[in-house]
Amino acid sequence: MKLLAVCTGTAQPIAAKSGRTGHFKTPQLGAVHIGPTGLAGDQIVDVAHHGGPEQAVYLFGEADRLWWQTTLSTPLPAGYFGENLTLDGVASDDLALGDILEVGAVRMQITAPRIPCVTFNARTGRKDGIDLFYQSRRPGAYARVLRTGDVTAWDPVAHHPFDGPRISVAEHLDAFRNRRNDPTYWAPLRDVPAHAQIVDMAHQIVADHA
Repeated sequence: MKLLAVCTGTAQPIAAKSGRTGHFKTPQLGAVHIGPTGLAGDQIVDVAHHGGPEQAVYLFGEADRLWWQTTLSTPLPAGYFGENLTLDGVASDDLALGDILEVGAVRMQITAPRIPCVTFNARTGRKDGIDLFYQSRRPGAYARVLRTGDVTAWDPVAHHPFDGPRISVAEHLDAFRNRRNDPTYWAPLRDVPAHAQIVDMAHQIVADHA
């Protein structure tokens, strides 16, 4: 596995939400520092739903990018999905909540899938963009930063699977969309180092069914 692109962006106009977005990202040359809340020079506009320590870095697999490129029948450069890091040798279904990725000097932990919003419709120019995103089961993954440092395109990537309950980001995207209230699904998530909101929800759902 290797890092194909390191992408950042500044606020740009878009016909969605507040009218501004940090979704448009482009590959950067040279080293980029990744700190506890994300990449240097990367701007987050919708801070209520993006960014922060639990969603510091957005990862997207090259296999997923190529699938989308074929599906949408148009060239899709690295950064098109608003991702910070484009990774070769991995797809969304390969990543589970709690997995560790070491990219160059940086150590990260997968916390959640990307959840689509109206920005994706505006980005793709498709009214069915959100539905297509869910159906694809290729959401990419958010990660928290466990060890900060610099990354550069072509850095090696090491994947260390979580040794507890294995719940892929694709599987959790399904659960989020369907508003699953099944304690048999949520119970294992109490013991997974996922996004804090996911873990809190798991505890609440299990308690509600006790």
